[in-house]
Amino acid sequence: MVGEGAADTTAREALLDRAMGPKRKKKSSEKLRRGRRPSEGLAFVARDASGVVVGTVRLWDVRLGEGGPAALLLGPLAVEPGLKSGGIGSALMRHAIAEAARLGHGAILLVGDAPYYGRFGFSADRTGALAMPGPYERHRLLALELKDGALDGAKGTIEAAGRKIKGQAPGLVA
Repeated sequence: MVGEGAADTTAREALLDRAMGPKRKKKSSEKLRRGRRPSEGLAFVARDASGVVVGTVRLWDVRLGEGGPAALLLGPLAVEPGLKSGGIGSALMRHAIAEAARLGHGAILLVGDAPYYGRFGFSADRTGALAMPGPYERHRLLALELKDGALDGAKGTIEAAGRKIKGQAPGLVA
């Protein structure tokens, strides 16, 4: 796992298109990422032996409700379709969680499958009073506390809080 570089943008976008399809840009999570930069130091890629990007994960700064605590939103996590079940996604997840904790973040949220993300400690136990902007399946809103109590009292709609991309037309995604 290495930090994502500016030169990885095209390869990452192509990988996301292959792994998630064209509807990926219509997801509620995308509304929180649009026009924003990933959280500082929390965008990673996995490369194969020849240096080709075969996996990606990013974390984004969000606020849990208006005036609520800061947290991270994970996603998208994607692996080259032909390499799924090879441990790349798990390695990216472990690395992203460890780096977020090392940098002092309190919690990570995501919208995903509990059976997959549960093995990393994510659950819907602490997300009942939170909502995503736009449509989503409530049981798929999962969270992991990196610091005990980081989600205490968190309620309301999750809002984007990250650094904005300067000079970008609305609707484009980095």
